[in-house]
Amino acid sequence: MKKVDVNGDNAHPVYQFLKSQKKQLLMERIKKFVVNRKGEGVNRYASTTAPDSMAGPIEELLAEAA
Repeated sequence: MKKVDVNGDNAHPVYQFLKSQKKQLLMERIKKFVVNRKGEGVNRYASTTAPDSMAGPIEELLAEAA
């Protein structure tokens, strides 16, 4: 993958979408996202977040009816 802009006029469409889901400033260091089945951004995590600590929220989303 190549580097892309995450903020500003040239922000990549994926980041534009994720930022629109959570009305917070997207920091370049935040690199992990959880998106639900509807394509809505649910959580953001710092790049240093251990995957195991994200398991609970992901399992809850997977348990929800489709």
